[in-house]
Amino acid sequence: MTSRDDTDARPVTPRHTSTGDDPVAAAAARLAERTADLQRVQAEYANYRKRVERDRVAVREQALANVLAELLPVLDNIDRARDHGELSGGFKSVAESIESAAAKLGLVRYGDPGEPFNPNIHEALMHSFSSDVYEPICVKILQPGYKVADRILRPARVAVAGPAGEPQEGPSAPTGGPTGSTGEPSGPAGEEQEPAPHEPDTPQDRGS
Repeated sequence: MTSRDDTDARPVTPRHTSTGDDPVAAAAARLAERTADLQRVQAEYANYRKRVERDRVAVREQALANVLAELLPVLDNIDRARDHGELSGGFKSVAESIESAAAKLGLVRYGDPGEPFNPNIHEALMHSFSSDVYEPICVKILQPGYKVADRILRPARVAVAGPAGEPQEGPSAPTGGPTGSTGEPSGPAGEEQEPAPHEPDTPQDRGS
């Protein structure tokens, strides 16, 4: 029989002898993995929200530009009526209301005489030269331009004056009189030249 003293003397084997089976380390690894997944999902969602907001703003600006572009002929008619002194009474009030509403929506009118010509926002319909300018200048606004923010709805149609350059020289005239196709001087106009007499070149030709 085994005595009680012999049983108590046996060594007790521990439950976890390997460091890889540490529950605390395993839990920390799972926590780090879940945290990385959560951060990645949050970043993707933030990018998605920014992209949706950017697309929404672009769609709104495009729709607004399309509506305002349709109003440009109406604004041109209002300008012509104002120039001819026909903008009065109730029509004047309606015209001013339309212009005010368009301005509140962000429509900006541009184009003034004397400003430098910019091909990105101006369209030159007439061109002249002047010794009073040192760069192309818009000397007359034929039709104003309109824009919304940085979007050009219609370029300003203008008359441009550029610096006066050196006069262009035409092709140099011949120093002699008029010549024919062979370069020989031709006779007076309307007078036919007689052909030169044929001289024999060989004794046989002379005897014939």
